[in-house]
Amino acid sequence: MDHRRTSFSGFTLIELLVVIAIIGLLSSIVLAALTTARTNSRDGNRVSETRQIQYALDEYFNEYGKYPTCLYAGGSCVTTLEGTPYMKEVPTDPLTNVGYSYAALGSGANCTGYHLGVSLEDKKNPALQVGADAPRKTVCTGSPADFSGLSCAAGGQLCTAAAGVAQPTTSSKGETCYDVTNP
Repeated sequence: MDHRRTSFSGFTLIELLVVIAIIGLLSSIVLAALTTARTNSRDGNRVSETRQIQYALDEYFNEYGKYPTCLYAGGSCVTTLEGTPYMKEVPTDPLTNVGYSYAALGSGANCTGYHLGVSLEDKKNPALQVGADAPRKTVCTGSPADFSGLSCAAGGQLCTAAAGVAQPTTSSKGETCYDVTNP
């Protein structure tokens, strides 16, 4: 009989558990970084779309001498930006598909200004520090109600009347509304 020792090669249970733990740790780090990158990307998209809407509103004003009462078609709006040569389709929030906050400012049908905003997901976004932080004002007939430029709604939601604390802040009520006005 041959009494040679048979040698088994392979990983021990401890080695396999260590490898699985390392893979899990690396996965969680990558996932956290990916989540942050996605949030920053959506917020960048929101700020960029706000600028595009501003440009279209200014072109609308140059043509008609007043701003539209609403951004989006439908409802009881008399005039809308959507469907015009300046903006065929007004963008919506990239995460929630909710429309951007808008109020045509002025009196009666004389819409001489506007307040435009969107709520960002990252409260530390530098754009929040350069937003108008405008208070609510009188709106034109047929326009949606104005909102607070210091709103503290969750990211991707409409800016609201609920006022928050101006950025930068560590307050849980820190603003999330990036808003612009004209004038």
